[in-house]
Amino acid sequence: MNSDGVAGGVPLTDGKWAGWSGWAEPHPDTFLQAIGRGYMRSDAPGKALVGLETRPGHRNRIDTLHGGFLAAFADHAFFGALWAMGHRDHVNGMTIDLTMQYLGAGKVGPDLIAEVELLRETGRMLFLRMVMTQNGAPVAASTATIRKAPSTR
Repeated sequence: MNSDGVAGGVPLTDGKWAGWSGWAEPHPDTFLQAIGRGYMRSDAPGKALVGLETRPGHRNRIDTLHGGFLAAFADHAFFGALWAMGHRDHVNGMTIDLTMQYLGAGKVGPDLIAEVELLRETGRMLFLRMVMTQNGAPVAASTATIRKAPSTR
């Protein structure tokens, strides 16, 4: 976290995530430790990719990615995408609603990639959607409304 309490990305130059920014390591004793470190990048205005390495703790009892984990990652990914798109003042915003559509069974091991698009921005709200994939196959889709963080005066 930086001095104003906002987690930020660190540009990566090595390994499979080179060219992406790594979300700051999760603060100890927070729910983000269950999700893991995210990776994000934006190659076009209003669009971003957020990646995550899946691990055994993300699975359910039938050995696929847990739906609750996918919803938690969606919420996390929307904010990572906002950061990558340059909306850094709103990383401390608040999720107003989040919908999920489960499209296929995700597997532990392959990276999970969320393709996020900012659909609309108003004075107080951001409207976003995403599709999550593993190896190009759809796993889930989501939409969210984010209330912007209050501006500091």
